[in-house]
Amino acid sequence: MEAKSSVAIFIDDGDQPIGIYNSPVNFELDTTRLADGDHILRVVSKDPSGKEGLRKIPFKVRNGPDISIEGIKDHETIDGVIPLMISAYGKGDQKVFLIEGSETPRSIPGWVWILQLLFGGWAMYYLITTWLPGV
Repeated sequence: MEAKSSVAIFIDDGDQPIGIYNSPVNFELDTTRLADGDHILRVVSKDPSGKEGLRKIPFKVRNGPDISIEGIKDHETIDGVIPLMISAYGKGDQKVFLIEGSETPRSIPGWVWILQLLFGGWAMYYLITTWLPGV
């Protein structure tokens, strides 16, 4: 029988592995037990001769509600009274899709207003030159 490599899986800088398996491994990472934020998945493998391999994979967990803020950006210099639009929504039950509260509301961008004014001006020009005789 052929000896197999072993794989130990760690989260962040933990001393105890969350699992030790023989290679190949099919593994499901349960992020619901992790705090939101940055983490590192550390995989240590050892072949039958005793040589070790290491792979670190950084990832971000966001199980809590997503928070979207409009009106201020990271590291922005501001003064006075700043209107903010804050939206926080969660995924809800993963088996049922919820329409209400699943989108982040945003204000209408300025370029849409400019495009609407240009179209409205062109439409008025077209109506005046086409439908009014003698102009």
